[in-house]
Amino acid sequence: MGSTSPIALPALKTNPKFIFFTDFDGTITQQDSNDFITDNLGFGPALRKKGNEDTLFGRRHFRDTFEEMMDSINVPYDQCIAALLQNITLDEGFKEFFVWARENNVPIVVLSGGMEPIIRALLTHLLGKEDAATLQIVSNNVAPRPGKSINEAGGWKIVFHDDSGFGHDKSLEIRPYATLPEEKRPILFYAGDGVSDLSAAKETDLLFAKAGRDLVTYCEKEDVPFTTFNDFSDILSTVKLIVSGKLSVKEAATGRSGAVHARANDTTNSVP
Repeated sequence: MGSTSPIALPALKTNPKFIFFTDFDGTITQQDSNDFITDNLGFGPALRKKGNEDTLFGRRHFRDTFEEMMDSINVPYDQCIAALLQNITLDEGFKEFFVWARENNVPIVVLSGGMEPIIRALLTHLLGKEDAATLQIVSNNVAPRPGKSINEAGGWKIVFHDDSGFGHDKSLEIRPYATLPEEKRPILFYAGDGVSDLSAAKETDLLFAKAGRDLVTYCEKEDVPFTTFNDFSDILSTVKLIVSGKLSVKEAATGRSGAVHARANDTTNSVP
């Protein structure tokens, strides 16, 4: 984890001046895939929301509440993916942001508390196979239970990325970039919405927290600088201003204020 070589830090491959880290569920997508399968195929929304609340206020680890969510689902894994492909939609502004980021050498790194097979399947479905393949994904995984395959009832379990209380401590992926020497260090962004993003909230230069979601509550409670977004069109407007030098990351961290979005919307057409 301590290495700062391009091999250890793949987002540095193109020598970018900016890197955009992002959550997947409820951020790149409009719905949370894990919430969807828990609510519809598992123990339902009441227990899920209680677990999220316990995590948000420090009473339990995300790893434990999330494992309970996944363990409540007895449906074969391929059927879970099929249900998600029919019900999960892409954030309205993400495709435009994705294209702009690719054209302007801003690598996008997906850091997810979910499971890579689901993320890959959804991105392939929503972006297309070729575009989805360009995105680096760091997440948890899935494995069969003893004597079973993942595609039979009760046959799968989540495999966490690391041993942390988060299951996937996203800060471990971001921190090696954040600690690069100043002359080599890109400006780092992060976008997220919920309790799986708590580990990443303090690690980047500018945090985008989805309006009305748990991450905003956490940032206000912990005094973490942030700005809100409704969809990726807000993010794109702000990032364009920062990349063009018209706005600093400190100026952008307006909390719940919509001032940056209004300014961004006024000047978007003049920013390449």
